[in-house]
Amino acid sequence: MAAKTTSKAGSGKVHIKWVRSAICSPVKHKLVVKGLGFTRLNQVIERPDTPAIRGMVKKVPHLVEIVES
Repeated sequence: MAAKTTSKAGSGKVHIKWVRSAICSPVKHKLVVKGLGFTRLNQVIERPDTPAIRGMVKKVPHLVEIVES
């Protein structure tokens, strides 16, 4: 039986920061940033630590970063 992996955030939340503008990015990247819930550059948001959110962050690693809290 496989062992469960635990996330770094003990509460099941992940803090994500938008660090680079999406002006010259493809439309799909802009939609991912908007889908995460960002409205301003340098904004930090808190989202549940789910595979869907991690996948969205993985699609735009040049635009966002995970902040250790």
